[in-house]
Amino acid sequence: MPLPPLLDRADAVVFDAYGTLLDVHSAVQRHAGAVGPEAQALSETWRQKQLEYSWVLALCGRYAPFWTLTERALDHALARHPRVDRAVRADLIAAYRALDAYPEVPATLEHLRRAGLKTAILSNGDPAMLDAAVTAADLGGRLDAVLSVEPAGTFKTAPAAYDLAPKALGVSRERIVFLSSNRWDIAGAAAYGFAPVWVNRTDQPDEYPDLAPVRVIRSLDGLLA
Repeated sequence: MPLPPLLDRADAVVFDAYGTLLDVHSAVQRHAGAVGPEAQALSETWRQKQLEYSWVLALCGRYAPFWTLTERALDHALARHPRVDRAVRADLIAAYRALDAYPEVPATLEHLRRAGLKTAILSNGDPAMLDAAVTAADLGGRLDAVLSVEPAGTFKTAPAAYDLAPKALGVSRERIVFLSSNRWDIAGAAAYGFAPVWVNRTDQPDEYPDLAPVRVIRSLDGLLA
């Protein structure tokens, strides 16, 4: 299969991890019976607070491991949804270390590698968290690099976080296609100078018109179309 023009002009394809390669809601879905009728609401609160904590720390010039923020966010979500039995906390935390990859992820990564493109993750996740997730999803052999923002001491959308990818891969930013399911992340990548592709899995309305993606797709395999 020939590459589409966007990829033909690239040397590397870099992916956000959580929500893009890995289904952040699969942890709660795995234990939905124990969580009960508020499972979806709990999962959405957990994810929102996890991200919010990263943004607040970045704006304050502070940093904490993303795993710490993930645990804090779950505690907040459980407090917000008191009808959920807190005994499920340990199972949810364990499940978050081994999130499900979206079904099209392995084949997409393999196709990109066969085409001669470097593939990498650039994630807010800390190294231990990412190592566990990549191992559980069996993605390690399909990636040239798994990059945590930890060396930058900040989170996306700070330019210092995005700067890790071209340095690690030895590729100029203009030759990197960056994919994320998070529209705010796409805005940051556009501002930085990547060619950003928004993986809009849930048909969300667009935002940040001055920091637009170069393409919008519904799932990763749309990148190859």
